[in-house]
Amino acid sequence: MARWSQSQYQQVVHRGRMDGEYHSHDAKHLENHLVNSRLTLVRLRDCCERITSGHTPLRHDLSRGEVFFVTVECVSPLLIDYGLSKRVRKRHYVGELNRVALTSECIVVTIKRRIAQASPCYGLRGETVVNQDVAVLRLRNGWNPGYIAAYLISKFGQQLADRERTEQMNPYLPVSKLGNLLIPKIGIDAQHVVDDLIKLRFRCLAEAEKSYSEAQQLLESELGLDKLSFRKPMGYTARFSELEKCLRTDSQHYQPRFTQLLDHLSNFECRRICDIRILNRRGLQPVYVQNGTVGVVNSQHLGPQHIDYDGLQKTSERVFASSSEGHIRENDLLIYTTGAYIGRTNAYLSSAPALASNHVNILRLIPGTDAAYMALVFQSVVGRFQTQKHGRGSAQAELYPADIDRFVVPLLDPSRQSAIGDLVRDSLEKQQQAKRLLEQ
Repeated sequence: MARWSQSQYQQVVHRGRMDGEYHSHDAKHLENHLVNSRLTLVRLRDCCERITSGHTPLRHDLSRGEVFFVTVECVSPLLIDYGLSKRVRKRHYVGELNRVALTSECIVVTIKRRIAQASPCYGLRGETVVNQDVAVLRLRNGWNPGYIAAYLISKFGQQLADRERTEQMNPYLPVSKLGNLLIPKIGIDAQHVVDDLIKLRFRCLAEAEKSYSEAQQLLESELGLDKLSFRKPMGYTARFSELEKCLRTDSQHYQPRFTQLLDHLSNFECRRICDIRILNRRGLQPVYVQNGTVGVVNSQHLGPQHIDYDGLQKTSERVFASSSEGHIRENDLLIYTTGAYIGRTNAYLSSAPALASNHVNILRLIPGTDAAYMALVFQSVVGRFQTQKHGRGSAQAELYPADIDRFVVPLLDPSRQSAIGDLVRDSLEKQQQAKRLLEQ
């Protein structure tokens, strides 16, 4: 049924907006709900000493520098992802550094594309600045960064921000409109309760990253990868017999660094994947079902470290039962096989039934091989180089099951595999704990 709402001409003039979305029934209902509540409301600008957008210097090199450079892509709900940040030279920010540099008392809010993603600046890793698509909020006394950021990413904050945005194709939230958002004023003790949960979440994320980093360092140390330096010759050759054997004529396949890596791994006990796997096949084209009960893992759910279990789309038990070839078991390795991140590998560390999509490869290894350890091997230079060696396609990169069968992987002593795998599992547990705190 069609729905419409009416607004007085004076309201349209006063707000300076005449688009129907701004004056929609839902938007007006939300505003009335807040105004008629018993809470004291203030504008966000009244909570801040200053709200300003960032800056991109005219001369900049985003590949290296002393200062972290945060863009929209780096800001998620209650998180600044330094893994996605760029770097800029400090000298390129002369005159702007004090205005846009972050401190632990600031909040960053995205104002373009993915608008109103907000995070307090806890856990800064050094001097950090933002670009013009990210706003920096410097709060007045009596306001807590964690509380304000949590409110902005809540249902109320998101709806209010969505109402104030301009441009439908490329959403934009001007700093002036951001300052207009209504903020409920609650006691400082209540704000601290929210903030304490957020600080605990940041600690959990830091511990998760530390555990994963320790696992990487332990693997590299055990395999001597941390001391390996790869040659980069101007040119190289391959024998015709190699071309006949591999049925590959592209130069990418024969890079000397690939041979150097395999020669290094020959010092350890190694096996080909085809010799230690029980199953190696792609999943099936999923049938997504709204309100389904069984998770579907597709390529977008495979992360740099772990599967996004909370973000899985769903299918029905009936579809799952009829798609046995795509069933995922606990400790299966799931490999990204089509697109930009081919070779990205996560271990499925859950007992919940799930289905793999057709762009995700299921690799099930023989008993005695630690799945979390092997996922890290695939994520390391060992897996990355062999993905580059055996991957196919130019416009669309592909990694087929037959290619994965050719991978050579080191098999450390079971106790060392478990030690590395336990760190990976601990990292996942800390990450999931952080997500539970976000929900709280």
